[in-house]
Formats: sequence, C-alpha cells, structure tokens
Amino acid sequence: MQNINRRTSLMRVVRASLGIGFALEVTALNCVWAQSNSTNFPNAKPLTLLVPYAPGGPTDAMARILATAIRPVLGQSMIVENKPGAGSNLGAEAVARSDADGYTLLFGTSAPLAINTYLYPKISYDPFKNFAPVIQIGYLPNILVINPSIPAHNLKELIAYAKANKGKLSYASSGSGASSHLTGALFNMYAATDIQHIPYKGTGPALNDLIGGQVTMSFTDVLTAIPHIQAGKLRAIGVTTLSRSKVLPDVPTLDEQGLKDFDSSVFFGIVVPTGTPSETVNKLNTAFSQVMNQADIRERLIKFGLETPIDFTPAQLTNYMRKEASKWREVIKVSGATVD
Repeated sequence: MQNINRRTSLMRVVRASLGIGFALEVTALNCVWAQSNSTNFPNAKPLTLLVPYAPGGPTDAMARILATAIRPVLGQSMIVENKPGAGSNLGAEAVARSDADGYTLLFGTSAPLAINTYLYPKISYDPFKNFAPVIQIGYLPNILVINPSIPAHNLKELIAYAKANKGKLSYASSGSGASSHLTGALFNMYAATDIQHIPYKGTGPALNDLIGGQVTMSFTDVLTAIPHIQAGKLRAIGVTTLSRSKVLPDVPTLDEQGLKDFDSSVFFGIVVPTGTPSETVNKLNTAFSQVMNQADIRERLIKFGLETPIDFTPAQLTNYMRKEASKWREVIKVSGATVD
C-alpha cells in the first residue's frame, strides 16, 4: 500500500513538473513573440489615432495633419477615429482599455491627460497609470479679451476696474470645466478678483454674448479671437502663457503685465496604453519627432495658433503632464470648479 502511495505521489510531482515546464515554455514563447512583434513594428495593420472630440475642430484637424504626414515615415497608414463624449473621457477610456501593442494611440489634450481626473468624480482611467507618453505636440495659448465698452486697455486697468466694480463683472466660458473656465478661476486667484463665471455650450455662443455685451470678458484660444480683435469687436488684454503668441506677437502676456508666472494653455500630446513595449514607444516618438521637424508641418500647425516645444522626448511630455496636473488640481480645489 505504501508503495502505491509513493508511486501516486511521484506521478503527481511529475505531472506538476510537466505542467510548470509547459507553462514556462508558453510564457517564453509569448515573450519572444512580443519582442519580435515590437521589433518589426508596425507591420501587422494600420494604426489608429483616436481623437476624443467630434470631427471638424482644431484638435481633429491637427491629428489628421499628423496622421497623413507620418505614413511615409512609419511605412504604415494611420487612421483617425473620433470618439467624443463625457468631456473626452470616453475616448481616453477606450485607448486605456486597448491592446498595449502601439497600434492604438490617443491624441489627448489637457483635459484627459491632466485635468479630468480631478474634475470628474468617477472616471475609469488614470493618465499616469494607464498611459505611456509618446510625444507632446505643442500647446495652444488662451487670450484674455474684453468687450470694448469696458474702460480698460491693459491688465492693470482691468484689475482696477474689476475691484472698483466688485461682483459686477463676468467671464464667459465654453462650458464648466473647460480651459476657458479654469483659466478664469486661475485669474481670480492671481488677481484677487471675484469675476463671475458664466458657462455656455461652446465657444461660439460665449463670444456672441461677449460681443453683444451680456458678459464682460473671456479667456478664449488665440485663433478664435483673432478675427474679432481685428474687427474691433473685442479688445485684447493679454496672452495667458509665459511667452507671446506667434500669431499675436504684439499682445503682451499677463505675466509681463504683472501677474507673475501666470501660465494657462491647452496642451496636446500623444500617448499609448501602459505596457506598450519601450521599443515601440521609441519608434513612435522618433517618427512623430521627424514629422514635427518638417518645416511645412510646423507651419501648418502654427496657423492653428499652436506653440511647439523644443524637446520632443516622452520624458518631456511626462514632466509637462505632471506640472499641469499639479496646477489644475489646486485650482479646482480652491475654486470649487465642477462640471455640469
């Protein structure tokens, strides 16, 4: 009986050993396949660049410029797919859940990459845990514009007027939680003013009411503001970034005018799901860097008002995301900003 038990135990050990050996062999084969696949990337299928906004806007347009330009560099086509909804969260969540093979990328903005995690009570992704940065494409400055009926021609005069008319001024935004909203909240913190926030459903309605005099001011993107400034319908007070805008070089920054270190913009970056092989991330970064250094591409992006960085490394985007997240987390906390 003891001999039978010994033989049974021995057989179990052998079977277990064989099972472990098979599992190890399969794991090894999978690792070899993954390594081989990343080395040959991209060769399996077209890439998808997901834009978490509706087609037709500046984010979508910039993504399509890059997707077209990168095909001859990567040797593979790139399809732009739009997945709007929930303040860009739907698109970001879709990429976070996709395979970490480099074939699905997110063309993200400040919202999904730095702000939404603090603005929305429940989202199913974390920009720092679920995404691997590839490259920062650039940033789009906002500009502070006012209705010409306001007797102010620079920042100092505007702040003095706001404090003399406490509680009477208002700023229009394209919606609660939008960059134009949070920039206004940041302005109130820096300037010690209490200018009231009036949210609209989009930039167009917000600027229409600003031009009509229903609201006092707004922090909108430079590209949208230019024709209204040139037509004399809006007065430019200052650019919200630390450097002047290339498309509005004569307009000083708010930092220059006394709000030291005031810096607000919408940034654009490309990320992939965490776990994507480093070789694949590096290939994507090299390809996009090559595209971004093409003079015609840079010129087309500048026409959108985009300012491009000098450093295109993944680490640069990581650092920028962390800096922006830290800033907007504090603004949201202090101002109590929420989404509708």
